[in-house]
Amino acid sequence: MKEHYLDDLNVGDRFKSEPLDVTEKQVIEFAHKFDPQMFHLNRKAAERTLFKGLIASGWHTAAITMRLFVETLNFAEGAIGLGVDELRWPNAVRPGDLLTVETEILEVRPSRSKPGYGIIRLRNVTANQRGEI
Repeated sequence: MKEHYLDDLNVGDRFKSEPLDVTEKQVIEFAHKFDPQMFHLNRKAAERTLFKGLIASGWHTAAITMRLFVETLNFAEGAIGLGVDELRWPNAVRPGDLLTVETEILEVRPSRSKPGYGIIRLRNVTANQRGEI
């Protein structure tokens, strides 16, 4: 996999990850550790909620997004997040969904405080196999 350096990136560049299959086991394991709500933990109980079935935690979806983003762009010296401006979960992620992440480069500039490093502003959009975000 190609390593990316700051000079490799241009505003408007887009990168798309390989798909990742979300399994029921992963959903439940993540929920047990980090978001123990019934609609993430128990399929039968989840059927009685507004979601009508088991769903992944939004934080699990965010973690999957990070993994796919990092694997796809493969920054030569790693990626350090300075923050998140906006985070939305408009649709539930369910076991069996295949997620991909599309990354668009919005801004590339040298760091003012760390010579030799740069700041990249980007947008990550995670979608399932039906193109739902």
